[in-house]
Amino acid sequence: MSDIRFIMIGIVVITVGFIILGVFGSTYTEITVQTEEFSTCYEYPDDQMAVEIDCEKVSQEKTLLFLGVAVIIGSGIFSLIKGVKGTWDQDVKPEEMLGPGGDKKDPDDDK
Repeated sequence: MSDIRFIMIGIVVITVGFIILGVFGSTYTEITVQTEEFSTCYEYPDDQMAVEIDCEKVSQEKTLLFLGVAVIIGSGIFSLIKGVKGTWDQDVKPEEMLGPGGDKKDPDDDK
């Protein structure tokens, strides 16, 4: 695989990781504040009164989400590093090079 492909894949994977964190992580913001300040946690549905929920269970779900997103972003960073440390143009065969000294067409063939 080309090195630039690893860089592109890394950028996409990191972006997807941040989008997942932004979309699904926002539901745990309120729970985080409640566990820090109070001993009991509540969920506030739109059509009902506040419902008491298990703080430990929600904290574990939050941790699993964060761990999953960290793995996704970490794999994207690994892909970026692999792409940047790649050999780039060093593996190009001399007969495939274009430009001075590496043209596919030999000027002597035109004569």
